[in-house]
Amino acid sequence: MSEDAVTAAPATPWHLWAVGIVGLLWNAFGAYDYLMTQTENAAYMARFTAEQLEYFYGFPTWVVALWAIAVWGGVLGCILLLLRKRLAAPVFLVSLVCMILTSIYNFALSEGLELMGGTAAAFTVVIFLFALGLWLYARAMAQRGILT
Repeated sequence: MSEDAVTAAPATPWHLWAVGIVGLLWNAFGAYDYLMTQTENAAYMARFTAEQLEYFYGFPTWVVALWAIAVWGGVLGCILLLLRKRLAAPVFLVSLVCMILTSIYNFALSEGLELMGGTAAAFTVVIFLFALGLWLYARAMAQRGILT
């Protein structure tokens, strides 16, 4: 077999490890927040008012499901990115879409903005930008052949 017939896989760029690890840490915090909220962990939830707790514990099942997909999709996407799997990009996209739908419920279809305030809305924008960035990054790495 000639050398021309064998195409070596591109080397893993250093930034893939940086993005993957930072992304995994970021999404791990989201997973922790999800778990603490869903298990109604008293110590974790003590920072919220009674009205905010009622709001969180009153999420419709479909919102909780979308939130779970958004959070765990972000974790899975980062793991797939670190494993150099092309599937990372569509997983990040599903996670992003679920995050957007959850945010629409939180800030447009319910009283989340009034209960949580502008800081929560601003943090949601940061979460959106991070999720968008992870999806765009994974898509670019897949297009360059870094992810297989």
